[in-house]
Amino acid sequence: MGLVSVLTRWVPRTVLQRGAHLALQTVAWTYAGSRFEDPITGKSYRKMLPYGRVRSRPNALAPHSLSLERHRAVWAYMERKTNFFEAPLRMLHLAPEYCYLTRFKKQANLDYVTGDLNSPWADHHFDCHDVPFDDNSFDVVMANHLLEHVADDRRVMREFHRVMKPGGWGIFQVPINYKDPNTAEDPNVTDPMERERLYWQQDHVRLYGHEDYPARLREAGFEVEVVDMKELLGEDRYDRLSLGEERWVYLVRKS
Repeated sequence: MGLVSVLTRWVPRTVLQRGAHLALQTVAWTYAGSRFEDPITGKSYRKMLPYGRVRSRPNALAPHSLSLERHRAVWAYMERKTNFFEAPLRMLHLAPEYCYLTRFKKQANLDYVTGDLNSPWADHHFDCHDVPFDDNSFDVVMANHLLEHVADDRRVMREFHRVMKPGGWGIFQVPINYKDPNTAEDPNVTDPMERERLYWQQDHVRLYGHEDYPARLREAGFEVEVVDMKELLGEDRYDRLSLGEERWVYLVRKS
């Protein structure tokens, strides 16, 4: 098991958030090359770092931005298919990721609001089962790899729908088992190691199925588009961005 896997498995997330970017950026120069590219920074690498607590994925973590496959996929999608980088938008970003945080804050077009239960990077701290904002408040809502952690994901989805403006959109990436259409979850499973075996991580309470996940989003009131990033980008660009298993982006809209 690699160092990154050990750290992400046993060191609390809030501790990693405070120092991981500083540690990795000191060695990032050793990964310079031309095989892979991080679209968030424009930097290229001969290889990226492996990442994953149980299922270690090669070339997953870009050392300058700390982006993973899902972050690069979402960025590439927004660049190609949205007005995110130009239009005046109010955005709610739940569980804000380091690779996006400083860049989104600098975007003059964004009224950027961040929230999390305990992240040191968040502006507001709250339980996303009860989002403390008015109905129809945000043009964009983003929450990546959050829904697999919450007790009642359907309630959280409804909260995201409630605070999104009509005509607004969001991206909610989650771990998905593409071998199973159904979501695996059992509230009686509380042992961390059993959760890790069943749901890929000790603090996950479910593992989504590829048919059930978009169905739950639709049940919450969203229109859902499942975007094939390999089709959108082409195979060469998809591989250069090292998107790995993050082939599908889940775009939601509030009609």
